[in-house]
Parts: sequence; structure tokens; C-alpha cells
Amino acid sequence: MSDFTLRALDGDEVRDAARLFLAGLHLGAPKDEEWDRTGARAYQPGRTLGVFGAGDDRLIGTARSMDAELTVPGGRRLPFASVTGVAVRQDRTRRGVLTELMRAQFEDFAARQVPVAGLYVTEGSIYGRFGYGVSTLGHQYKVDTRRARLRPDVPRGGEIELLDLEEAVERLPGLYASLPAHGPGHLTRSPWWWAGLEGMFRRSDKPFVTLVHHGATGPDGFACYYADRIFDADSVLHLEALHAADSTALAGLWRHLLGVDLIDGISTSYRPADEAVPLMFEDPRTAKATGSADELWLRLVDVPAALAARAYGRGSLVLEVSDVVLPANSGRYLIDDGEVTRTERPAQLRLGVSELAMLYLGTWTARALAAAGRVEAVDAAAPALADDLFGTRTAPWCGTFF
Repeated sequence: MSDFTLRALDGDEVRDAARLFLAGLHLGAPKDEEWDRTGARAYQPGRTLGVFGAGDDRLIGTARSMDAELTVPGGRRLPFASVTGVAVRQDRTRRGVLTELMRAQFEDFAARQVPVAGLYVTEGSIYGRFGYGVSTLGHQYKVDTRRARLRPDVPRGGEIELLDLEEAVERLPGLYASLPAHGPGHLTRSPWWWAGLEGMFRRSDKPFVTLVHHGATGPDGFACYYADRIFDADSVLHLEALHAADSTALAGLWRHLLGVDLIDGISTSYRPADEAVPLMFEDPRTAKATGSADELWLRLVDVPAALAARAYGRGSLVLEVSDVVLPANSGRYLIDDGEVTRTERPAQLRLGVSELAMLYLGTWTARALAAAGRVEAVDAAAPALADDLFGTRTAPWCGTFF
């Protein structure tokens, strides 16, 4: 660390971190009014790190995180660090700055007993070497509203309420917190996360629309969208968020979206892999799948704690985990009858901590990872055993971008 120093940032330094991060995305710095209103509130105190060059007071690297809780298979919620705002100044890349930022974050997470962390990546080739692995996937759809016909057995849904911006800012945090978790991968949302969403709403040059669905017991779902209204061409409604407590709320929100005037199509992003929306149409091809993308990348900071926290299917397996960044995680783990212990028994499946993260929520199968050369099956039956243990009934989904 002779070439630079690292420390937590505060005060005006946090805004410098925001400038550096946005510059890394080739975006302009936040304006004074924007920063004063929402920008500063999106940064959790004490969670922004900065790297400075030797003999230089200019920031050359930054990373930050926000506290949250992650739902794991079985329904438990674990302390979770939402990592974001990672950037290195363009004239200081490939000099170990990012490595030092990751190391310092992991030390902080471990000291605060945060066993799991995650991020959304801008470049897929970077974070695997720090132990992150793709743990949830999001599906994209394009719905042609001109030919969309819902099946007669689809629930009618309840009343829809339109919120203005100030109402949405005030009410959405409580509504989201009241909804049940979709399943593995679900994240709680902190005040800092909501401040970031408010800032996005206010910065957008296209107005965001927020809808709330009211069921038999009150508000039980919401959706946020903006529209690209194009004359003499197809106009598209971009569905940025939709969360529903049950199938009735889901159907009610979609029924309203399909009836929005002057819209020819609806585009979705990052939807759950097992969401039943295409099946609600008389012709399922009305909701045309346009792609699938990696969503949450997970890092098991404390492998023993993370493994012990989730539920498992039936079976017994010895995993040998390798973690070159956090060597204390390396070793063999016996999963047997839902219990996890360290063991000296021979390994049946060898894998890196990145691959363990890919298995952890149930998105990937061990057989797929073995076929891709990502895990080593010492015992030929081990991938199938791992799939029985780590498989989930609900497709993992995060749905919370940060």
C-alpha cells in the first residue's frame, strides 16, 4: 500500500466519491440541487471508502455499501451488504486500487458480522476474481398490447390508485416492506436505497408513473413505469418495477397496464424466471421473451455462517471450498440432514467460492457448473446430490437494483 492510502469518507468527500463513480460511467456530476435534495441521503454514513494517491489529496478510487437483509432458502434473513458506487479513476486503473477496496470492504463486513454481500456488475469479467458469482437471473419480456387478450380465468384484481411523485416517495417504502418476500434473493430496502430511487425519479426526463393495487385487505402491490411516446411509430411502456403480494394483485396490475392509452407495447426487465405472466394470455407468445440477464452477484463473506443459515433438501455431501481472497473460508464442509459442519472427510465436490455463491440461492445446478468445468466432481454422483440439497421450489430473484 505504499502508492496509496485508504480510509472511510465523510462530508464533502462523499460527493467527490459520487463524482468519481459517475465519471466512471461516463456520466456528469450531480448538480447542487440534486445532491442537496436526494444525493447525499443515498449514502449510508460510514460505508463509503476512498483511496488517495501517495502525496496527493485527490480521490483515485471509491466503493460503498448499504445495509440490507437477504432472504435465503428456507426463509431466513441474513445481514447483507449492498455493494455499489465502485470506481477507479481512469489514470489509476490496474494498479491494485480495486483489489484494496474489495479487501477493505470484506474486512469491514467480517468485523460487523455481515456474512453475505452482493452487487450488480457493469462488467462481468471483473468480480469473479473477488469471489462474487451470479446468483439470480432476470428475464425480459416485450408484450404487444394490440393483440394482448387475458384468459377468462385470470383474476380481475382490485382497484388501482395512481400516485404522484411526492405520494410515491412517502408511501412506497412502507408498502414494499409489507409485501411477502418472493423467495430466495429478496432484499429489504434501506432509507438510503429509497433515497437513491427518489433521485432517479426526480432526474428522469420522462415522468415516472406509480400505481398501487388495492386488494381485499388494502394495498398489496405496486408498479412503476415510464413511457416512450413516439408519433407515427410504436410507443412503449417501460415497466421498471412490479411487486405483488399474490396472483390477484399481479393480475390486477397487469390488467391496468395493458389498458394504458396510446401504448403499443410493454417492455419489462429483471422479472422472476418463474413468473406466470406469459401464461395469463390466451396466446402465451403475446409476452415474448427478449432475453435473460445476470441480476444479483453474491459473495459469501463468511462461508460457514452462510451455509448454516439456509435450508437444504435431503441428502449428504462433502464440499471442498477454495477461497484465495478470504482463506479462512477454505476447507471441507459436510452438509448432512440440514446441518453444516467442517470436516476432514474426503471431498465429493470441489469448487471455488464464486461457484458456491452460484449454487447458494438455487439458481444454478451443480450439474450445469460441472458441465461448464466450474466445479470438480470427485464423486461422479456429487453434482446430482448437490442439486438435491441446494435446489429450491421458487426461482431466486432479487428485484432490487442498487
